[in-house]
Amino acid sequence: MLSPAVALGCALLLAQAGGDADTEARPPDVATRPAEEPGAPTVLQPPASPLPMQNPDTLTVCLTLPPTKAVPSGKWRAQCDDSTRRCLVAPVYELDADGLETDRPLERVGLCTDETYVPDAARLKTYRLEPAIADSPAGWYRDERGRVMQFNFDLNRRVWLGGAWSPLSRDGNVQGRMRADFGIAVEVPSGDKKLHRFRFLESELYLGEPSFELTALRYDFSVERDEPLFRITTFFGEPRRHDISINLGLWMEWLHVEELERGRSKAGFLTWGAMHATLDLWHSSDLVSYVRVRAGPSVERDYKNGFNTLVPGAALEGDLTLDRDGFHHLHMAVEAEKVLLAEEVAGRPLRPERLRVGAGYEAILLAINDQPLSLVVDGRGVWRSDLVHVPAQWEWSASAGLRFSLWAPARRSAPMAPAARE
Repeated sequence: MLSPAVALGCALLLAQAGGDADTEARPPDVATRPAEEPGAPTVLQPPASPLPMQNPDTLTVCLTLPPTKAVPSGKWRAQCDDSTRRCLVAPVYELDADGLETDRPLERVGLCTDETYVPDAARLKTYRLEPAIADSPAGWYRDERGRVMQFNFDLNRRVWLGGAWSPLSRDGNVQGRMRADFGIAVEVPSGDKKLHRFRFLESELYLGEPSFELTALRYDFSVERDEPLFRITTFFGEPRRHDISINLGLWMEWLHVEELERGRSKAGFLTWGAMHATLDLWHSSDLVSYVRVRAGPSVERDYKNGFNTLVPGAALEGDLTLDRDGFHHLHMAVEAEKVLLAEEVAGRPLRPERLRVGAGYEAILLAINDQPLSLVVDGRGVWRSDLVHVPAQWEWSASAGLRFSLWAPARRSAPMAPAARE
């Protein structure tokens, strides 16, 4: 009986030793171990749908994690919350269409602190690591592959180049024309209560009926006055106070050139300078959109006839951005001018007049390299008596074309990326 007992004991010992060896050789199943457990291996959680987005105002740490099939470099951007022991992680490089890492670094991301400069970086790797989309600045959106794109545009700050079909109707006849336009627009806020606007080299060139218009520089500003000019109190029931603010501003123009032909009549006018006082009847809280009246004098040279004139004028105009992301823009104006101190010219009145009306609409269709391409339509009417041997009458034009903006940053009020999902 002793020999079988000894043999059985040896067999059990050998079996136990073999089982322990197999256990040590087999790697642990990391997916079944919680990441919060001290000393646990790094675990990347399954992605949520939709993926959460990192915050550009939160500290970001560049972590090196174990390589995966999708991200073999192991380079990740992490934003961690110590209270929840949770990190939102996004690859440092863009992904391709198959979700695999490329060699293109993410564009327009915030700074990332290398883990070597973070004392507790090793502890962060034990947190719950959840896949996310890297941060992006206001007005920009990043997709699941890490590619960034602009979704908010400021059409009041840009360089534009456009073309349009712009037929002219006069005397019941329609003349086909093409129009090319160019300009530079800049807006500079001064605190929350004042906004300066600049327009450089704003120009229109018509082909088919030779004429062009160019303004070297135009400047104006809108302001929100803190102190009301009038305080009106009413006594119908409980006394109530009504504050009336008069938001006066300034509009100036330098070197405005207009040259045109109507049949055999040719005219050319150079405005040396104009200065108008403005009154905002309404403006938006950010002062970007407005409806206003303006009036004042300008000094103009009739360079075809060789003399200078004084031209007082007045206008009612509006400039409106119709949506949050700047995709829809509306402009309208009614303007009247009278030419004074002119010399007598045969074939036209001594004191000619001009009246212009117009409205235009612009809508962004798409963006090429984050530069918007927009549809532009407008209608205009002009009545003028300053053309020699041309009867004063209305002429009308309508335009439809495209405009490409070479630079159009996000609006100052642009929302963060999550708003692009709404």
